[in-house]
Amino acid sequence: MAKTMETTTGATNVSTVTMGKALNLALHDALQNDSRVLIFGEDVGKLGGVFRVTDGLQDEFGAERVFDTPLAEATIAATALGLAMKGFRPVAEMQFDAFSYPSFQQVTSNIAKYHTRTGGACNMQLVIRIPYGGNIGAIEQHSESPETYYIHTAGLKVVTPSTPADAYALLTAAIADPDPVIFLEPKSRYWMRQEIALPMPPAALDKARIAREGSDATVIAYGPTVQTALAAAEQAAAEGTSLEVIDLRSLSPLDMETISASVRKTRRAVVVHEAPVFMGLGAEIAARVMHDLFDVLAAPVERIGNATIPYPPARVEKLFLPDADRILEAVDRTREY
Repeated sequence: MAKTMETTTGATNVSTVTMGKALNLALHDALQNDSRVLIFGEDVGKLGGVFRVTDGLQDEFGAERVFDTPLAEATIAATALGLAMKGFRPVAEMQFDAFSYPSFQQVTSNIAKYHTRTGGACNMQLVIRIPYGGNIGAIEQHSESPETYYIHTAGLKVVTPSTPADAYALLTAAIADPDPVIFLEPKSRYWMRQEIALPMPPAALDKARIAREGSDATVIAYGPTVQTALAAAEQAAAEGTSLEVIDLRSLSPLDMETISASVRKTRRAVVVHEAPVFMGLGAEIAARVMHDLFDVLAAPVERIGNATIPYPPARVEKLFLPDADRILEAVDRTREY
């Protein structure tokens, strides 16, 4: 249900929308505001995408600006690269997380490097949208967390929203950013609802946010695990423990300023993500915190993630994914020191 509120700056449309719809609105507004924006990928046109994020966009803006591609992810990435070189603002979709792997060479060897390769003469202003993560009852090629591959690649920005409001604001900023952006969409949160007010300004692509303030320990999360961390914080509060929850939003660059300020206050840190613990982003965060804040830490940094195994069958994925109990157990371990 939507309503309109009068503000000092004019009419603001306030609507309760899902994350999927918020992304759809951001794409719609980008297409409307900039004729250079093009949207393409597998089934994004008439079908509106597997998750219906592009629903209705081809009908409104035409098949020349919102169009389907062959089932060839390397070609999708290469097309985005070529269009960006010609001054367009391509927004390409990889239908699922693991489907992005065939495009990896184009992304890491060309898209990420073309700006520096040309001495700054050629910008790579493009966005690659990738639904990622599990908890939707799908098989392994549809439930993976490939963020570390992209974070490790210099030349790319990597961001992920955890709420509908951030989905709109971050995608808007990503499309306007001069650098190539890998935009990771937590598919298990596509149906999460939130009231948002439009028009909404773009979000900074290098800033985390404090999702919940606390004083006893810092829980650092992003994408699908932010709501899990907030659920853990609610349970902890009922037992007298105050958890501060950080939503990273930007995975590369990493907002260490916000992380450090929080950990200096709480003196304890837990990092949680759906990706494997081994070589996950949590390892980098833990290393940075231990190095920079060794003098204030009351306990080693705890990491919560998945085992280093292929994604399991849907019937047991709940046992595989981080949950509130695992976060609370990690918090308890930091308080044993």
